[in-house]
Amino acid sequence: MTHVSLQDLRRVADALKKLHAGTVAHAAMRSDLRQLRIEMADGLLAVIGVNLGEDGQPRLEIDVIRPAAAPTAQLEVRFESA
Repeated sequence: MTHVSLQDLRRVADALKKLHAGTVAHAAMRSDLRQLRIEMADGLLAVIGVNLGEDGQPRLEIDVIRPAAAPTAQLEVRFESA
């Protein structure tokens, strides 16, 4: 059995806290069981995976990605020269 460090578990818990009370729109697990992708109804995306660290040991990783905000109208400022 692989042991996961407390620091890794805290990082995952902090990332998952961002998903709390959200609605899962879709979830998919890779066929090799090394990555779980969770898409939320509000567009938030969480990717949880296991990768090998520098020491060759498995490392639990999570990324939470928020979709880019829609572009808004820009404020135009003109400067008068003397």
